[in-house]
Amino acid sequence: MPFWQTTRFAIDLSAPKIMGIVNLTPDSFSDGNTYSQTVAAALKHAETLVEQGADILDLGGESTRPGADFVPPEAEWARLAPVLAEVKTWHIPVSIDTRRTAVMQRALDSGGADIINDVSALSDAGAVELLAQQDSTGICLMHMQGLPENMQNNPQYQDVVGEVARYLNLRATECTAAGIAAERITLDPGFGFGKTLAHNTALMRRLPELAAQTGLPLLIGVSRKRMIGELTGETDAARRVHGSVAAALAAAARGAHIIRVHDVKATSDALKVWAALGV
Repeated sequence: MPFWQTTRFAIDLSAPKIMGIVNLTPDSFSDGNTYSQTVAAALKHAETLVEQGADILDLGGESTRPGADFVPPEAEWARLAPVLAEVKTWHIPVSIDTRRTAVMQRALDSGGADIINDVSALSDAGAVELLAQQDSTGICLMHMQGLPENMQNNPQYQDVVGEVARYLNLRATECTAAGIAAERITLDPGFGFGKTLAHNTALMRRLPELAAQTGLPLLIGVSRKRMIGELTGETDAARRVHGSVAAALAAAARGAHIIRVHDVKATSDALKVWAALGV
């Protein structure tokens, strides 16, 4: 059975796992400033996600939504540190959603980071080398065309699946060449990161093809994103729960190993019914 090796846990991927999102940013596209005003609020939210069935917690201190403002690494770490200090004592894998080597270093030094989830696929200077020094920290490499501030200006591809697969394979190969074991790596095609609705739907429909081309576990994040709003007509991100659950099931049916979501309870219930019915 496939598994994802992380710092403290070997995560069984024989059935889809749920990664619960803990946004510690005031400007997240969906729940910005909802849980970031106090450490207590963030911890309560994280605790609720675990109670609802999250298998992994993903803590983020920088919004990477389209057009997001720059956040200094020091400010990003200040948001993460007090929450990480507590949740690292819980018996659950903790992921740190960051693209900064300096933040990765501090999270790893704290002893609380089981996974580094990087939208830039460890492209920051020194990131690959830093993770190569770790024995078992899990890594998620994501595809993004451009940067958050410009990625949605005019994304273009000749073959979105082929190009995403080639990029992710190159990044994974750089990691393994540096000494990072393949079982530590998962891949994220980056729905909404430099992609139109047509690109996103093509990626979802052809997910098995992407998996075959990369050969590594896939982490899928479509929760409440613009593509869900475009498909449903719902402009309020917080009201895109039903569409997000449908997309999560579509991803699971096509072989996704980890589903990154805001709405853990709804997704967990749907996955349980889907698994029981064998659909």
